[in-house]
Amino acid sequence: MEEFQMSSNTAEKLSNLPAFCEGIQYFGEPWADFDSNASSAVIKEDQTGIDTVDDAAAYQTLLGADALRYVTLQVCGSKGSGHPGGFASSAEAHAALMMLGHTNIVTEVGHHAPGFYSSMFLDSSLEDMGIYTMNDMMQRFREKHGLLGHLSGAIPGLLAPAGPLGQGQHFAMAGAYLHRDKLFPVTIGDGGMGEPYVLNAMMHFNTAYPDVTNFLPTLIWNGYSQEHHSMVSLHTNEQMINYWKGHKFEEVILIDAKDFDDSDQEGTYVDSTQFSLKQRLAFTKAVLEGMDKAAKSAMGGTLTAFIIKQLKGAGVHTLGAKSHNLYPTDTLDQPHIIDGLKQRALPEAAWQIVRDNFSRAGGGPAVKTVVTESELDIVSLPKYNMQEFSKDEKAVPATTMGALVAQLGQSDKRFVVTNADGNEASAMKNINDALKIRHPTTDPLYNQEPTGQVYEPLNEDACAGFAAGLALFGSRSLWLSYESFAINGWPIIQTVTQAMAELRRKTPAIVTMFTAGALEQGRNGWTHQRPEIENYFGAMMRNGNVYPLFPCDANAMQATFEYATGSFNKGMVIIASKSPLPVYMSIDEARSAIDEGAATIYESASGDKGTVVFAVTGDMVFLPVFEAKEKLEAEGYKVRIVAVLNPRRLYRPTDIAWDTVSQPDDKFISDENFNQLFDADVLIAVSGGPSAPLEPVLLRTRAAKRDTVCWKRGETTATPTEIMDFNGITPEIMVDRVNTLMS
Repeated sequence: MEEFQMSSNTAEKLSNLPAFCEGIQYFGEPWADFDSNASSAVIKEDQTGIDTVDDAAAYQTLLGADALRYVTLQVCGSKGSGHPGGFASSAEAHAALMMLGHTNIVTEVGHHAPGFYSSMFLDSSLEDMGIYTMNDMMQRFREKHGLLGHLSGAIPGLLAPAGPLGQGQHFAMAGAYLHRDKLFPVTIGDGGMGEPYVLNAMMHFNTAYPDVTNFLPTLIWNGYSQEHHSMVSLHTNEQMINYWKGHKFEEVILIDAKDFDDSDQEGTYVDSTQFSLKQRLAFTKAVLEGMDKAAKSAMGGTLTAFIIKQLKGAGVHTLGAKSHNLYPTDTLDQPHIIDGLKQRALPEAAWQIVRDNFSRAGGGPAVKTVVTESELDIVSLPKYNMQEFSKDEKAVPATTMGALVAQLGQSDKRFVVTNADGNEASAMKNINDALKIRHPTTDPLYNQEPTGQVYEPLNEDACAGFAAGLALFGSRSLWLSYESFAINGWPIIQTVTQAMAELRRKTPAIVTMFTAGALEQGRNGWTHQRPEIENYFGAMMRNGNVYPLFPCDANAMQATFEYATGSFNKGMVIIASKSPLPVYMSIDEARSAIDEGAATIYESASGDKGTVVFAVTGDMVFLPVFEAKEKLEAEGYKVRIVAVLNPRRLYRPTDIAWDTVSQPDDKFISDENFNQLFDADVLIAVSGGPSAPLEPVLLRTRAAKRDTVCWKRGETTATPTEIMDFNGITPEIMVDRVNTLMS
C-alpha cells in the first residue's frame, strides 16, 4: 500500500491529537469564539442528540460539516479517485441529522459514498473493520476488502447499498414501515431528479400507507448532475416546492444558502463555505432548525421533505460538475487539492469534539445502533398446508403457490406481496382473497382494504424496490411480476442480492415469482414475450447467492416456495406458468429434486438405438418434450426426461463464488449423481426460455453429442403450440436434432 506522508505541522502536534487523527495532513487556527462554543461536546454522554438548537449546537454542527468535507476530500485525494463534490453540498444537512440523533440515514446517491464513509469514520463505526486512523482509511479506500467506490450495506453502520440512482427511497420506506418509532432520512441528488419515479414511488407509498410518514427525503439541490447542470437547475424555489407538494408532500422545508450570502457570489447556487463565519453559522443554524422541524413533522404523521440548496462542491477543491469526480492526477500533492484541504482544515481540538458528538448521536456509533446492525425478530414460517396432486391430474402452478402465499401472509402480518399487473391476471386471485389489496377505497368485489398486505403500484421498480428493501432490512416479502416486465424492476433486486452476499447478518431471502411466461402470452405478442431475462438470472447464478428455480408442476411449485421462503441472504427467482399443466412429481420427490438440482421424471424401459436425455427447465415446455419422447421411442431410442428445478446446484463448486458470500451454500450435485441423470448418447437441453440456465448441464455432461432447443424471439400467435412452433420448440425438431446427431 502507498504510504501517506503527513505534513511537518501535523507531525509536530500529533502527540496532542486523538489517535484517529493520525494521517490528517492539515490543521487550522481556532475559529472565533471556539473556547465558548466548543469547550465540550454539546451531545453529552447520556444523550442521543442535542436538546436545543442554540448557538453552540450550530457551531458544533458546522464543525461536523467541515470535518466531513475534509475527510471526504483527503480520502478521495489519497487515491486520485472517488466523488467528493455531491456530498460536499450536503454536509450541513448530514451533520444536522447526526446532531439531532437521526442516524438511520440512507441515500439514493452512490457517489456520496466517501462522505458516508467519513461519517462512519468520525463516529468510530469503521473501527469494526479495522479502520482506526485516517491513514487506515486512506489505505483501505476503494480497495478490495475495504471501502468500495459506492455504498454497501456491508460497511459498518451503513444501512443499505447505493449504486443506480432512484433506489434509496425504497430502503427508507422499508425502514419506516418496519420501525415506526425511528426516522429514516434519505438523501436524494437533484442530478437524479430528471426521472419522476423517485417522487412517484413515495406518493404511491403514502397513498397505500398514509400512517407511515417517518421517512424524510432530503433533496441535495446543488444545480448539477455528474457532468452537467441538473435537469431541475432552472426551477425557482417556488417551483421546486410545488413539485414536491404535487406529489402529496404536505410540508416542504427549503433552506437556500443564497439567502445568507455575504460574499457577493454570482448565480442561483452559492457555496456557503465562502461566507463570513457569522453567516456560515447563520446558514448552519437555519439548516439545523429546518431539519429539526422536518424530522418532527415526519415523525408526527405528516409527509415531509427537506431541501438544502447550495452549490455542488461547496467547500472542497472546485465547484459545479467539475467537483464531482477526482481523476488520477487529482492527488494530495496537487495545489488545488492542497488548497481545498487547507481551507477546510480544523483546529486540533475540534476533531475530538466532532468524534464525541457523532459517536454519541443516535445512542452510540451507528455500527451499534442503526436498525440493520441487528437481526429483526420475525415470526416463524408456518407449516405450509400443501395440496398433493396426483400424477394423473392437471393443476395450475401459480394458483397452487398462491395458497401458500396466503398462509404465509396470514401468519406474518408484516409480510408484503407486491405486484404491478395484478394477481388475478396471474391466476393468483387466492392471494388477494386472503391478504387483500392495500387501497384507500374499500371494495369487496376487488378485494380492496386500507390494511391489505398486497401492494400494487403500477411500476415494477416500486414493486421490486419495496419488496427488496423489506428483505434487506430483515422482513419477508414477495415480488410477483410477469416475466416479460420483470426487467423494469430487476436492477434493485440485483443490488440487494449483492448486498445480501456481503451482509454481516442473516436476513430472509428476497423471493420473486414471475408468471405468464412467453409460451402463455401468444395473443399479446412480443410485448409479453421477453423470457430473455432468464439469461440475466442464469449469469447471476455464478454470484453465489442467486437461484433461478423452475418448478415443473404444481407439486414442485409448492416445494419450491417452501425452499425459497426458508432461505437466507439469497435471491430466489421462481419461474412458472398460470395454465393447468400435468403433474410429474410428488411433493417429496420435488423437495429432493430441488435439493439435488434435478430429477428424472420419465425413463424408457429399454431402447436399442441409443439413449437420449432431455434436460428441461420450465413447465409448459414439457408438452412437446413428451411428444418427442413418443416419436423417439417408436424409432427405438431409450429416452430419459430430466426436470432441472434448481440449476445452481448442477454447477461445479469452482464455477460459483459460493465461498465469498454470507450464509454460504456449498451443496452441489456429485459427479456420480450428475452422470446418472445426464449420461446419454445424445443430450438435448430444452427451455421455454433461453438456454443460459442450462449452462451447468452443458458444461458437465459427458455426452459428446448435445444441442439446445430454446427460445428465439416473440410473435403474435393464437396458442402456445404456435409460439413454440415459431421458435422451433417442437417434437419434430427435437427428433430431427437427435437423428442428426446420431448420424
